[in-house]
Amino acid sequence: MAATKTLRASLLGLLLMLLCASSASAYSRRACQAPTRNPLAGCPHGTLLVGPAQKYTTVQGAVLSLGNTTTAATILILPGNYTEQVNVTRQGPLTLLGQTSHPNDATKNTVNIIWHNATGTATTGTYDNAYTSVLTIAPTFNSSATGSGPSGTPVEAGTPFGNYNFRVYNLNFINDYLPYSAGPSLALSMSYANAGFYYSQFLSYQDTVYVGKLGNAYMYSCIVGGQTDFFYGFGTLWVTDSQVKLRGCGGGITAWKGSNTTFVNHYGVYIHNGVVEKANSTLNITHQCALGRPWNAQHRSIFANNYLDDSIKPSGYIQWSATDPRVNSNTTMAEYKDFGPGFNLTGRLEASNITIEMTPEQYALYDRPAKVFQYPSGVFGNVAWIDQHPQA
Repeated sequence: MAATKTLRASLLGLLLMLLCASSASAYSRRACQAPTRNPLAGCPHGTLLVGPAQKYTTVQGAVLSLGNTTTAATILILPGNYTEQVNVTRQGPLTLLGQTSHPNDATKNTVNIIWHNATGTATTGTYDNAYTSVLTIAPTFNSSATGSGPSGTPVEAGTPFGNYNFRVYNLNFINDYLPYSAGPSLALSMSYANAGFYYSQFLSYQDTVYVGKLGNAYMYSCIVGGQTDFFYGFGTLWVTDSQVKLRGCGGGITAWKGSNTTFVNHYGVYIHNGVVEKANSTLNITHQCALGRPWNAQHRSIFANNYLDDSIKPSGYIQWSATDPRVNSNTTMAEYKDFGPGFNLTGRLEASNITIEMTPEQYALYDRPAKVFQYPSGVFGNVAWIDQHPQA
């Protein structure tokens, strides 16, 4: 019976992804996003428009109007600052587009979705990190909760998979609670979903991006900024051709919590072909930032073929803490062919009990998305939801 349910869920997900791919191929993203007198002229039929003087003045209002259907939908958002939280629970494929004349350049985005919240501070009190996020993609609140302890918040049995194909182009998600790391303040939270982000920005200071249980996230040509553990989670995140902006140094860039499963899993964060550098030249953080630290001893993160500026510690990675290292034979804190002033081979070798410099054979297990993204059943190759040709 369990195998039958898993098969049905996989088939439903594949069908939904094919429907979204068919819809995406029917229009030009550049034409839809271009500022014109009639904003929807180049968009798919039925596209919803969000803007100050439109039927929908908030992104969340447009999302809620779609209902929890399996129909593919597109929302175009006009330039401006939108102070709101966006919560997506629907299974049906959904694409959010920011209007722009520069659809292949995240630095020129014109749409900012902003929220101001954190947890664990004297002002806010303490509640789950999920309450703070600017954008949340998950079928239920329970499935999006971070929780605590070795395995976090247990997800209720029978929880359905959420959105099978969620896409964002040219939007900025900003949690600006305070201009420093004061407590978890998420820009993105996604779990039990497949989500692709293209030419978008995610900015906060602590725990900027959370990819939770059964979450699969792909980022292409994005900008992600943070200070403390700003890529964290349980699921799988692939970041490529992107900019990682260090807004300070605290904890690590990555902090992942591995999970025990009945199948081999490659849950973790993979940062490829990018640039890791201080957010601005005024920051005095030379050799102070760690590539990561283990949220638990099954942490897995790999930085591959990235330029690292001189902010990175000579050791690369670090232990969780001196009294609670959380490093053992199951810990994978690794690099492959990183370069730049932040790559110190001598320092890495001196910390070889923490930082792994992978061989080509070791890296080959994780060298492309199809080798790390899995269906809920554990089968690899869950990549049909990724936009393989995102350039407009």
